[in-house]
Amino acid sequence: MTSTLILVLALSVLIGLSLGVLGGGGSILTVPILVYVAGFEAKEAIAASLFVVGVTSAVSVLSHARGGRVRWRTGLIFGAAGMAGAFVGGLLGGHIPGQILLTAFAVMMVATSVAMLRGRKKKADDGADPVQHELPLGRVLLDGVIVGLVTGLVGAGGGFLVVPALALLGGLPMSVAVGTSLVVIAMKSFAGLAGYLTTVQLDWGIILGVTAAAIVGSLIGSKLAGRIPEAALRKAFGWFVLAMGTFVLIQQAPTDLRWFIAAAVVAIAVTGAAICWFFIRSCPLRKRSGRRRSTMPAPASTGQH
Repeated sequence: MTSTLILVLALSVLIGLSLGVLGGGGSILTVPILVYVAGFEAKEAIAASLFVVGVTSAVSVLSHARGGRVRWRTGLIFGAAGMAGAFVGGLLGGHIPGQILLTAFAVMMVATSVAMLRGRKKKADDGADPVQHELPLGRVLLDGVIVGLVTGLVGAGGGFLVVPALALLGGLPMSVAVGTSLVVIAMKSFAGLAGYLTTVQLDWGIILGVTAAAIVGSLIGSKLAGRIPEAALRKAFGWFVLAMGTFVLIQQAPTDLRWFIAAAVVAIAVTGAAICWFFIRSCPLRKRSGRRRSTMPAPASTGQH
């Protein structure tokens, strides 16, 4: 076993961890690992990621189902709608140049990272039971097809689009939306893979190894779900995804523009952080220090008047 393969398998555990804990993010990691570490072509990596994420999601569903965190009817309806879009996306992806697909994938990574850093609104979980309601079938079909099309085309965007949709459309609490999203992701991934297999040949030996490692990670992740602060984990992962998306964008740019783009990204990030720190009172960069000051004990009252 070569050192490269060992590194690929070790990194693949993170794919499953992301799916098990966050209900998404698997493809965001799988495609860069296969392209830049395993040496896959873009289309092969996207198709392979659909298989890895599909199988890993299907296995991870079992742990969530045992914990009562899966709504099968909701997941199957949304998943069925997404399968059509994913299959069409897979067919189209096989005829689009790999550089365009990777650029689109990088843009999806950046959009996903922004959504992760913003966090989820938890109106339904703030001490009250979430209101579950009948699924608006028209909206479910439309959202499912669009999300499926994106997933099948670039192999990304599944979980972090599906989870909020399930929470809003089905009135599911976030923990249940995460478990249910895995049903949807598995269904869409296999449909997208079917579309890609009409034009792409895969190295199944490496793919099965990556899948096995990801499954191990997903089992660990499902055990950790609910035991670690989701907000902190999501933000840390969001910054990582943002860095990876920027890296992929730079790699797809012309060679003579790469350093310019990297410098521009750093300048924008530093400028944004400075503006946030000095001019925005609610800047999240200052929340931690604010909390520390707020936890200082108040002066003891003497009780004398």
